[in-house]
Amino acid sequence: MLECCTLGTGGTLPLADRALSSLYIRENGRGLLIDCGEGTQVGIRRLGWGFRCLEGVLLTHFHGDHCTGLAGLLLSLEKAGKTDPFEIWGPRGLKRIVEGLCVIVPPLSFPVLLHELPPEGEKLKAIGLKIRAFPVDHGGIPCFGYRMTLERNAAFDPEKAKALGVPLAEWKKLQEGHPVQAGGRSVRPEDVTGAPRKGITMVFSTDTRPCETLAKYTKEADLLILEGMYGDEEKMPLALKNHHMMFREAAEIARDAQPGALLLTHFSTSLEDPESYLPEVRAIFQKTWTASDGEIITLRYPVKEEKAWISLC
Repeated sequence: MLECCTLGTGGTLPLADRALSSLYIRENGRGLLIDCGEGTQVGIRRLGWGFRCLEGVLLTHFHGDHCTGLAGLLLSLEKAGKTDPFEIWGPRGLKRIVEGLCVIVPPLSFPVLLHELPPEGEKLKAIGLKIRAFPVDHGGIPCFGYRMTLERNAAFDPEKAKALGVPLAEWKKLQEGHPVQAGGRSVRPEDVTGAPRKGITMVFSTDTRPCETLAKYTKEADLLILEGMYGDEEKMPLALKNHHMMFREAAEIARDAQPGALLLTHFSTSLEDPESYLPEVRAIFQKTWTASDGEIITLRYPVKEEKAWISLC
């Protein structure tokens, strides 16, 4: 199971009811953020999932509405008693940005590990997720989207274990991934499992125009969380100028990728009622919703080869 919370759904400037960009992801008690806009620590306190379980943050890029909350976040982690390492991934220039933001941060009780990603992106791992950072088009500014996969072990097959003479008392070890001895031979976990099972995949990407990499890495995902900076087609010149995306364009990407759901976020301050545009975009991709601050999304493993089961509340 994978849980996400849209801590902040605003772009550029915070509003009274719309904080700046941040997504909290939780898997089996381990936490990860994508972006850390101003006020992110306030959203975490309201959510109640905690600070100490946070192991890192993935930064999409270095515009202020995506990273200026880092200093406050690190202070909150310190006050929460964190001692294990905290990791930060982002485009090249990460070290300079973090050092600048942290001038006001006192010495911390935990190490901060910085990982600058190459322009073409990179594969990485965090909180048990396999993650692919991929470049998107934000007008020459290095910017990444993130595709995250929670893999699922193949199912344990009792009949195979019986056929190999594995005692019932040793089954748990095999299920936990450890080899056992049976009948004078070593039995590996893969010897007693069935066919591979589909995991959970989600994609997060904001601050971009539609581009080839976005089309590529949204394929076969269960959930897409994409930018919907503008809903009104009259705003298209602004979307082109500032390298952002329209509601319609995000829905077209989802139509081609066919995820289980599309969740729109990162709204312009001029967008007073994002939901009012849903009828239009649902004509393009029916399973489209607009995010709000503090919304929790739960993804559960799919049944057979279908998409993951998704609930929003």
